Amino acid sequence: MSEIPAKATESEDPSDGARTEAAGASGEVRPGDPMWQSSPPGSMYDYIKVASFSIGPDGLVDQWSLRAENLFGIPAERAVGMDPIAAFIDPDLLEQGHRKMAEILDGREWTGVVPFRLPETADGGGGEGLAEVYVMPTRTEDGEKAAVCIVVDVRVLRRIETDLAASQSIFGQSPFGFLLIDSELRVRRANQRFASVFGGTPDDHRGKGVHDYLPRGEAERVAATLRRVLETGNSITDMHVTGFVPGSEDRRHWSVNLYRVHSGSGRPVGIAWLGTDITARRAAAREAAAARRNLALLNEAGARIGNSLDLETTARELLDVVVPGFCDLATVDLYQGLLAGDETPPGLADGSAELRRVAFASAVSDIPFAGTGTPVKVGAVHHYPFNSPCADALRTARPQTVPAEEGGLVQSTLAVPMVAHDTVVGLAQFSRTKGSEPFGDRDRALAVELAARAAVCIDNARLYRREHERALILQRSLLPPGDPVASGLDIACRYLPGNASTGRPSEVGGDWFDVIELPGHRTALVVGDVMGRGLRAAVAMGELRTAVRTLAQLDLEPAEVLSQLDEIARGLGTPGGIQQATRAARRPREADLSEVYLATCVYAVYDSVTRRCTFANAGHLPPVLVEPGEPALMLDVPPGMPLGVGGEPFEEVEVELPEGALLALYTDGLVESRDHPLDEGLQAFVGALTDPSRPLEDVCDHVLNTLDSHHGEDDIALLMARVQGLPAESVGDWTLPREPRSVGRAREYARGQLLSWDLEPLVDTTELLVSELVTNALRYGEGEIRLRLLLDRTLVCEVWDSGLVQPRRRRARDTDEGGRGLQLVGLLSAAWGSRRTHRGKTVWFELPLPDGENGVADPAEALLSLF
Repeated sequence: MSEIPAKATESEDPSDGARTEAAGASGEVRPGDPMWQSSPPGSMYDYIKVASFSIGPDGLVDQWSLRAENLFGIPAERAVGMDPIAAFIDPDLLEQGHRKMAEILDGREWTGVVPFRLPETADGGGGEGLAEVYVMPTRTEDGEKAAVCIVVDVRVLRRIETDLAASQSIFGQSPFGFLLIDSELRVRRANQRFASVFGGTPDDHRGKGVHDYLPRGEAERVAATLRRVLETGNSITDMHVTGFVPGSEDRRHWSVNLYRVHSGSGRPVGIAWLGTDITARRAAAREAAAARRNLALLNEAGARIGNSLDLETTARELLDVVVPGFCDLATVDLYQGLLAGDETPPGLADGSAELRRVAFASAVSDIPFAGTGTPVKVGAVHHYPFNSPCADALRTARPQTVPAEEGGLVQSTLAVPMVAHDTVVGLAQFSRTKGSEPFGDRDRALAVELAARAAVCIDNARLYRREHERALILQRSLLPPGDPVASGLDIACRYLPGNASTGRPSEVGGDWFDVIELPGHRTALVVGDVMGRGLRAAVAMGELRTAVRTLAQLDLEPAEVLSQLDEIARGLGTPGGIQQATRAARRPREADLSEVYLATCVYAVYDSVTRRCTFANAGHLPPVLVEPGEPALMLDVPPGMPLGVGGEPFEEVEVELPEGALLALYTDGLVESRDHPLDEGLQAFVGALTDPSRPLEDVCDHVLNTLDSHHGEDDIALLMARVQGLPAESVGDWTLPREPRSVGRAREYARGQLLSWDLEPLVDTTELLVSELVTNALRYGEGEIRLRLLLDRTLVCEVWDSGLVQPRRRRARDTDEGGRGLQLVGLLSAAWGSRRTHRGKTVWFELPLPDGENGVADPAEALLSLF
């Protein structure tokens, strides 16, 4: 009688036979039919573990289920026939229990919580438990009163209540969208957060699937993932799902976590879906990625743009950065006036000035474009129509969007003016083709920044080029014009700006050379190099060269010239320039290397009569001498300290140069580079001077061609001189005693020598001037007197004595009987002067040779002009 309810609570599946019957009757089993489908293992009853037993009319147990055995710890064979009250109720409650049992057997239902003794376990466990008991009156087949008891452990019920409360709290209070999806991938439960996003109430979403929320392709992907989680039990973390919400056309993004849900017995019952909206986070991530990309582009631009001081190269460097990292197509146009080196602002105010396409880059096509649909080749000069966006960008100095042509490849173009120091120097265009993301506000700002950086570099290159050209003009204007001419020397020279052979731009250096004619058919040869580069170095070079020429005209010894030049160099870095330097030369001071220009210089004086050359060196490379039939060698000239350091005297070395010898002075740019050490360059230079008998121009070319790989970015100055001493027949030299008649004898010597040289037109003038100089030597000088006449391109007369007092020209009054000798010398000669020698002084004058047209000055007229 009570078997059916007792057995129905067990975990066995007694419905298999019923299912078989149904299948036989209808030919199929209908899943989910509440009349015929049994609860699967792990049902709610199995989870709660419901126990049952029945009580007969006598009040004793007549049936005892397996669950009752597990709950009370009493086997069935012992429980059947027992007093159920005495079996597990506390003895103190027996009377009350029997009273309740009598009421139940009298036909009343009863539900209550009854304490019971827990069965003892192997580890000594036990104690007292609580059971919720439901007693239902029933009758036997004979009509006698009986009862069926359903018993549940209260602890299990409390745990279920707690779990349900926790589940309800999670669903109701979770800030995330929470779904419970069954094995058929249908929503069984949704929380309020999910409903607030997709509309309706939580109950409205029961029975829906992923296709009701997501686009077809995305829904199929998510459904496949749900099936995989249900089958494998592997959880999915941070799966990104994309879709739309009702009432909005904006695409939304969610991060979804999936995990399989199990019953208390471990049976899979569905999938938990926990989703959070990450649309804002995705947008922020895109913004952060774009910012990182832009920052990387700016860093790359800083590293790659401006490495060259060439305008076109700088423009190409900009395009190397932006294509394809920022855009698919790009061009750079610069104002033609800027490229031509005009000093005026490069563009017209209305944006219609001519531009030249200097750079183009493409990641998808090799067809140049101008933003207006008209192809423009690199190097072509063009201008934009007045009403075009490009002209507007040039006119306003603001970026403009160029409309895309219908059916064209380009979908988005920015025309960005290149602005440097408030001046527009050109226009950069950046384009993206169809399929790429159009330019946004952030892209526009980045394009402006990139164009501005390139514009500054281009403007710097323009300013550098202007300074470089000015420095070159200044430097070349200070070098000797044409081929220098010197008495007793055949001279050839070369000057090459840095990297002239490679065509790459380089700053102007401070290299210079000079050939200075000195009295007595002597020549000063100078080669120097100011350390540093640029316009300031070129200016310093010019000042030093001027100072050298000035000091050379004073006819000082080479070592004294360098000493004075050293003081001047120490003052070049201070305010006041050459004036400060001149004062420094007169007032020695301690060197301050932070305020000076350092320079090296070699100064040599060659005497064509004696063929002797005196050298002094200030930190420069040694001169090279090639004697006929001998290998080239570097002269051992003490280098001394560079100019501007100060504190150390300079030494002189005198060398006799044989006829036909070759002397070479040079700067370090000829023999030194980054790739070749100095010693290697010097040996290569010496080795190139193998045939001094060749024409000097050919020798210079041979040296430069041979050393082409041995010089770097520095300037090159090369000065070569072949010795051609003054012939003995072109020199007249006499010694005169210190007596009055030596004046007449000097006139006789001079007359005879001039007549032997066929210079009769110069006889009268020469006699008169020789007479004046010898008379002065007798009157103001000391020791014996020496008269020397030198014939080369001019006639030079020198009068030597041992006195140290230099002659001084003064203006004689009308009443003075003397004092007009030097005035007469100045009137009749082309030049005159005096210089100190090791044993006194030399007074000289120079006369031009008659050319048959101009003749010579009339001495009589010159005498009359003095009175």
